Amino acid sequence: MGFIATNKAPAEKTAQEAFFFLIKGQEIFVRADRNRYFIPNETELSFADLDVGKSHLMGLWNGQLCYALEVSEDVSFSPPITPISLRDAFTQFSSSCIRAISLATQILTWDRNHRFCGHCGEPTTELAEERAKVCKHCGLIQYPRLSPSIIVSVVKNEHILLARSDRFPQGMYSVLAGFVEPGETLEECIEREVLEEVGIEVGNIRYFGSQNWPFPHSLMIGFTADYVRGEISIDNREIVDAKWFTAQDLPRLPGNYSIARELIDHFCMSTFPAHSNRQ
Repeated sequence: MGFIATNKAPAEKTAQEAFFFLIKGQEIFVRADRNRYFIPNETELSFADLDVGKSHLMGLWNGQLCYALEVSEDVSFSPPITPISLRDAFTQFSSSCIRAISLATQILTWDRNHRFCGHCGEPTTELAEERAKVCKHCGLIQYPRLSPSIIVSVVKNEHILLARSDRFPQGMYSVLAGFVEPGETLEECIEREVLEEVGIEVGNIRYFGSQNWPFPHSLMIGFTADYVRGEISIDNREIVDAKWFTAQDLPRLPGNYSIARELIDHFCMSTFPAHSNRQ
């Protein structure tokens, strides 16, 4: 059945126990069982001192209600409930559960950042009919934020352009990405980001796919593009190294859960099928 997002509970309450997506910073609390992880339900969390009144209805996951709840620093759990990083969770759960984890993270970020009106400073109230907060003093409505970001694989003959940020793990390279600026189209953002970060001009920009990215509230919009002209010249701010790679000689890559990896695997499949799905 997968995950169905909604902030409205069904008319008839399900007899099954609800699931709770418990988030603290960049971690999610899960139930560990023999090297596998599961989202805990109400009974499994009954021993913990949780204020479930502050939880947010997310929707239905496999027919069961599920809620997002931010965990405060003073709350502790006992095994088998344990924290894992959100990035690790992306490698452990199904695509429907990853979607729910992403939504939980972004709902809680929105709730934390918009408890007061950004216009007049008065407290906000969460609306019942939609996922939004309203200021009853001035009427400003604030919805969960999404920050659009492009991510692009640049190809030159049988080579792909990969770059390193100083935030990456040792030896890892990835495709280029950047946030869309006000007034830009997605294509203009790609041209600007690639030129600014590595000094390359690109063309023949084509849509590839998208991925919700809750770090903290991005929407990654993927493209492919062709090299037009220029020599690699890194900006030494966001990018510390950039190189052309073939499918036969790739560096350490992002995890399989990311659209960055999907773009790289697509390049490999297109140019050298035997090297697709490289680990």
